[in-house]
Amino acid sequence: MNENMTYEQAKKRLEEISVKLGNSDVELDEAIDLYEEAAKLTAFCYEKLSRAELRFSEISLTPSEE
Repeated sequence: MNENMTYEQAKKRLEEISVKLGNSDVELDEAIDLYEEAAKLTAFCYEKLSRAELRFSEISLTPSEE
């Protein structure tokens, strides 16, 4: 997985993996590799969303300067 990947790129890759795993012609070893990649991408997306949520929280808690 590319460390410079965006949330949107990771989500797209997860969708691609989901479609590929849905095909019955995926060999076991490839399915395991795809599942492992999906687990890493899921953790990456969760982390990105958590950070975004924290930033939104901080922004809304910061008093506006007038």
